[in-house]
Amino acid sequence: MIDLHVHIMPGVDDGSPDMEESVRMAKIAVGSGVFALAATPHCNIPEEADNYDGSQFRENLQRLQQEMERQKIPLTIYSGMEVFGTPQVPQLLDEGKLVPLNDGRYLLIEFAFEEDPDMIWKVLDGILERGYTPLIAHPERYFYVARDPQLTYEWLQMGCCLQMNKGSILGRFGEDVRRVALDLLDHELISCVASDAHSSWRRTPYMREAWDVLEEDFGEDCPALLMEENPKRIVNSRKVYQLRPYGFARR
Repeated sequence: MIDLHVHIMPGVDDGSPDMEESVRMAKIAVGSGVFALAATPHCNIPEEADNYDGSQFRENLQRLQQEMERQKIPLTIYSGMEVFGTPQVPQLLDEGKLVPLNDGRYLLIEFAFEEDPDMIWKVLDGILERGYTPLIAHPERYFYVARDPQLTYEWLQMGCCLQMNKGSILGRFGEDVRRVALDLLDHELISCVASDAHSSWRRTPYMREAWDVLEEDFGEDCPALLMEENPKRIVNSRKVYQLRPYGFARR
């Protein structure tokens, strides 16, 4: 498996606080069948975290990669960040401050749980105009998606991709989020599933349990696509496979 959303970079956000914890997270990921992941610290959170690309960001990434090699942990670490969606994101791309996944064409982006959908459209359109593909993090957790899940279909139609959290499938964020997650999976609107792991003990990078649930509920092709094939295509900047998504009736 390839996990494209992990807060494993030590000491930069609310994820791993130090290298020891990052190593514990890495071992959990490998033990669950993950052989590669993207280190995606929070970025561009107003008044909280910048974490823009630069020498410090690259040094932190290199230290993490070297620690994997030193401890002989069979885990490839890709570059990335979870960019908080603000109107400034397209300009930040122009300025080279944001890091797409594996420095490729897919940009992992999250939005506030209660946000103006019109602002989201403008940000996504600005990213697409610059030749990048927005990979929208955990849409099943957004209140406006719960109210109007048709938004996700429209984002796909404009050229975006959708990343679901494993915890949503497992009910870790409550039954309402789980219900939305299953609806999106039923409508074949999800591009990939990732852990959004923050630690070795809470919201962990153990991915096997999500694979097992998807396989049981949707068949073995589902986790193979969402946790292996599409993540591999994303880190290689290739177009993902989408299983003929269909939309929802407006509520």
